[in-house]
Amino acid sequence: MAAPRTSSRGGAKTAKIPQVSWRDPRPAPVVLVFGPEEVCAERAIAGVRDYLRAEDPALEVTDVRADDYAPGTLLSLTSPSLFGEPRLVRVSGVEKCSDAFLQEAVSYLDHPQEGATVVLRHTGASVRGKKLLDALRAGTGDGIEIPCAAIKRDGDRVDFAAGEFKAAQKRIAPPALRALVSAFADDLTELAAACQQLIGDVEGDVTEDVVTKYYGGRVEVSAFVVADTAIAGRYGEALVALRHALASGADPVPMVAAFAMKLRTMARVAGNREPSRQLAQRLGMKDWQVDRARRDLAGWNERSLGMAIQATARADAEVKGAARDPIFALERMLTVIATRQPFGE
Repeated sequence: MAAPRTSSRGGAKTAKIPQVSWRDPRPAPVVLVFGPEEVCAERAIAGVRDYLRAEDPALEVTDVRADDYAPGTLLSLTSPSLFGEPRLVRVSGVEKCSDAFLQEAVSYLDHPQEGATVVLRHTGASVRGKKLLDALRAGTGDGIEIPCAAIKRDGDRVDFAAGEFKAAQKRIAPPALRALVSAFADDLTELAAACQQLIGDVEGDVTEDVVTKYYGGRVEVSAFVVADTAIAGRYGEALVALRHALASGADPVPMVAAFAMKLRTMARVAGNREPSRQLAQRLGMKDWQVDRARRDLAGWNERSLGMAIQATARADAEVKGAARDPIFALERMLTVIATRQPFGE
């Protein structure tokens, strides 16, 4: 977490509100759940609710829409009840809030109600509500922020899936993790659901065979599965997997990118005998990435790895318009990598 900064409001200095992981949410008088990733936001909001309900099963939960807001609603819902039950008010659509809500929410920060937790959901899709966010982030209202940044990069998706299994204290083999992420590369919601299905259904560790059994129809057309098979030297299987992937609508450009990513990691790790954790920290990688690259390097040498990288660079240019037949470019690259020999030999 970054060092606290101070801001001035009414002459008094207040610390910037803390940021809390969506995997480990906690309540506060005001909780800002900010960012576009709905899966993470839903987990965060549910986590706050579960935390409060565990403290008091009598928790009153109310949902409010900031874009369809009736004046006075926020104060009414957060005011203490006759029996003093804790209150949770979940406010959605803050990125398109009405003027009435914005005015009352900013005022509420100065006088949050005791026993009430207000969760503000802002997707970041607009600058609407900026005055409220700025006031809250400056430290007004004794709040916290739960960031829910977009998860788009392959490495971020791997971290997300790994976190699902870690949170459930469930072991998943690195190849199985990569295959699972590759199978659901376009939909984080589906990836999250697949993780939970494996966590709930599978006894013992989750292996690559288990992932293939559950999601083989999706895994077999993955760019990373094609790359893994070719790098392992299984030429026939890799060629079949490539043709299945292309028949399923795979784009040649990200296909080459998957090969390039794998080979680049192998090249960075090759010849280095440092412990995995130490090397991973120095290279800005994960431990499992170093371990996987070292396994992938079995049977490779400096000559064959250099030749594979050159073939991939050539294919990258060709599938982006330097050649008329991107499919042939892919097959030639795969042949060089899987056979570890120049094309045609």
